[in-house]
Amino acid sequence: MASKFTEMVIDCADPAGLAHFWCAVLDYEVQDEDEEDGVVLIGSPAVPEGKSRPGPVPPMLTFARVPEGKTVKNRLHIDVNPTDREQADEVARLLGLGARHADVGQGDASWVVLVDPEGNEFCVLATRCP
Repeated sequence: MASKFTEMVIDCADPAGLAHFWCAVLDYEVQDEDEEDGVVLIGSPAVPEGKSRPGPVPPMLTFARVPEGKTVKNRLHIDVNPTDREQADEVARLLGLGARHADVGQGDASWVVLVDPEGNEFCVLATRCP
């Protein structure tokens, strides 16, 4: 049996703020929040929690407060795929939520590189269907 990708942890300065941004991007909701420890967990509202659920599970994102800031390009990043609009319309929506354009040396690519409010790079894909 192989492992399944179920969760990604993102270090950040403002877990609640970054969780709010990514909830809006992914149509997720806050699943758990520990203000004392500075941890917020978000996930799809359409997926019931539980170990007995068969099949693919959309990954959850955990935002954990850390004291240091981001200093270099991420070695791991999220790719998102618009499901109900064209890529340019989705990029405009994400920019309206607080994302910004980024140049990581992608050149003339079919995807658009953005950064979230804390500077974490992510890509908006054009042709891959989820």
